[in-house]
Amino acid sequence: MTVTILTPSAKVKRLKFHIPYACKSLREAIKSLNSSWYHSDEKLWSVINTIEHKKKLTDMIESFGIKWTTEALPDSKKKSIPNVALNASSKDAISRLHEKLVLKGYSVATLNTYKTYFTRFVCFYNSRDLMSIQKEEIEAFLYKMIIKENLSDSAQNQFINAIKFYYETVKGQPREYYDLQRPKKSKTLPNVLSKEDIKKLISQPKNIKHKAILSLIYSAGLRISELINIRIEDIRSKEGYIFVKAAKGKKDRRTLLSSKLTELLRLYYMEYKPSYWLFEGQSGGQYSITSIRKIFRRAIKTANINPWATPHTLRHSFATHLLQSGVSLRHIQKLLGHSSSKTTEVYTHILNVNNKNIQNPLDNML
Repeated sequence: MTVTILTPSAKVKRLKFHIPYACKSLREAIKSLNSSWYHSDEKLWSVINTIEHKKKLTDMIESFGIKWTTEALPDSKKKSIPNVALNASSKDAISRLHEKLVLKGYSVATLNTYKTYFTRFVCFYNSRDLMSIQKEEIEAFLYKMIIKENLSDSAQNQFINAIKFYYETVKGQPREYYDLQRPKKSKTLPNVLSKEDIKKLISQPKNIKHKAILSLIYSAGLRISELINIRIEDIRSKEGYIFVKAAKGKKDRRTLLSSKLTELLRLYYMEYKPSYWLFEGQSGGQYSITSIRKIFRRAIKTANINPWATPHTLRHSFATHLLQSGVSLRHIQKLLGHSSSKTTEVYTHILNVNNKNIQNPLDNML
């Protein structure tokens, strides 16, 4: 019996390894290791990827008289576009898709996503006339992608959106011309931090710029893409609001400007003196989304709070805390920029779960 350790790159955060089924005692011992986790979908265990954790792991394996070996970590990133020599018809289809997306004013992110997924579809049927492909053949392609690449629900939907855009918008086929089977929509509740955790998180950064970034995302309920697009002139301190220009769906809106945040932003401005964007990189221009995520991850780790949280969790927390304080759903919907009230109503389910006024039946029994 041999334990297989998958060799990660330096940037991979967890060290994964496979334990043979018969090594029951070793598995029980692994559970005692700090940060150990079992990935049921991959049938692999993991610990945080550090030199110390790897030494503890190998020492423990050897103490049970079990051998271990290493293998290269399989590439779990999104598969690249296959290296296929596209024919003229396929190239024209991709070009027309790109052109139509630009003409309809889709964002660069959406344009790149649709183009990537559609190109992979075209590569699969490169020898075929795309107009001759039937619904059943498209679903067969999706099935193969799901099985071969363990395609997520999100990726499956992106494939469908890109394919339908080509047939229905580029080629002018009737809407729902290809009524493709979509994955069952999951009904998940947004991740939310408590007010105490938010306070701990925001207090972690010593750098005033980093503190201002986290404070602004939370206090205004911003998406991370909206934050990097905030200009100095969008902070309307006299009127007491923040102007969010061309947010998701190309919609402008106003959101709250905290008085405490205003004080913090003034101190930040005096120190950094940004020229156009509120937050700018070292060489000028917009601050990067990657840098914001790093700031957030570092603060989460230092504060030792929910490791599953993301910068978007701050937006969810903003909405939930407003609802807890009695602000109406309609006002929260406006502040978040939701088109439908149903999107905002998800926060009521979080309150229902945490409602302290409902007494648990077990408490009545005992």
